[in-house]
Amino acid sequence: MADAFIVDAVRTAGGKRNGRLSGWHPADLAACTLNALIDRNDFDPAVVEDVIMGCVGQVGEQSLHIGRNAVLSSRLPQSVPAVSIDRQCGSSQQSVHFAAQAVMSGTQDVVIAAGVESMTRVPMFSSVLSEKGCDPYSEAMKARFGVDGFSQFIGAEMMAEKYGFSREQLDAFAFESHKRSAAAIEEGAFDAEIVPVEWTTPTGEVELHKVDEGVRFDASMEGLASLQPLVEGGHITAGVASQICDGAAAVLVMSEHAVEAYDLRPLARIRQLTVTGGDPVIMLEEPLFATDRALARAGLSIDEIDLFEVNEAFAPVPLAWLRHTGADPGKLNVNGGAIALGHPLGATGAKLMATLAHALRRRGARYGLQTMCEGGGLANVTIIEAL
Repeated sequence: MADAFIVDAVRTAGGKRNGRLSGWHPADLAACTLNALIDRNDFDPAVVEDVIMGCVGQVGEQSLHIGRNAVLSSRLPQSVPAVSIDRQCGSSQQSVHFAAQAVMSGTQDVVIAAGVESMTRVPMFSSVLSEKGCDPYSEAMKARFGVDGFSQFIGAEMMAEKYGFSREQLDAFAFESHKRSAAAIEEGAFDAEIVPVEWTTPTGEVELHKVDEGVRFDASMEGLASLQPLVEGGHITAGVASQICDGAAAVLVMSEHAVEAYDLRPLARIRQLTVTGGDPVIMLEEPLFATDRALARAGLSIDEIDLFEVNEAFAPVPLAWLRHTGADPGKLNVNGGAIALGHPLGATGAKLMATLAHALRRRGARYGLQTMCEGGGLANVTIIEAL
């Protein structure tokens, strides 16, 4: 089977709700990352054979085919097709998988995997709230699992209880996420992956947004401890959950033939692609078991992986993943995660891939593994090898 290479991977810095990216139409925001791939790499953009765009809230400004609209908002030729996909929080990680599979199959040579989510302009659950009385879960589905509904927030509480994590342990993980993100920003660890975009200040000045807006440089355990749980007597607070975020990301995937033809230096080779389904009630646990399968299929042990990106949807998820896999905590989310940096839903998979690929190169490391929990009890795992 042919190899698939990540030639480049970029992202916008995260924007807080109603923050610096809130003035951007999501199609234009996604176009910024597509344009960056053109600007940063010497190849004819007309050879791009598809753009695969992940997006969860495909309603309002993100409706009517956000992927195609992003292409038409960019400097890519109108001849470049696109598709919009939804695998919930793993949407743009699945975009990377689909792009890699197209290249590995030999049917395409140049594909862009991307994602976008403006959670300010298209709030979470907009597709459900737009229709009064709408319930995406049928009575048969609920009866099958013996529940009245499915909720990621309930799933997070279930994981905290199942694995015995205390409130203090969750707060400590969140605190570490902010510390690592702040340190990464100060060290310039994100400089190679971030695409600066313009924003207008309240005083009317135009500046470049190039620093993740949600990171709390003054985070403290005392501040986290003061937050109220989302449900009375629960473990989960806003402080140990991923931040609402606006953002976009894009990954340029090419075949060996295309890499050689354009004389490009890839960031990484894609080594393994796995997606699995599990319990939709606890919902967030599947990355644990998907990681087991991915490692087995790749013929690698957990100790051979140099860096891990496990999406911090809620603190119990990466903590449970660490306990299950026995991975070194020092290799996990070394530049912080979504608790500090934000989780722009459909863009997060490509965003994490940008961070992982550049972190491997920056540290001179070899293998990286990315995984994330997804609505419905799904999980994607991607293993890459830095070049």
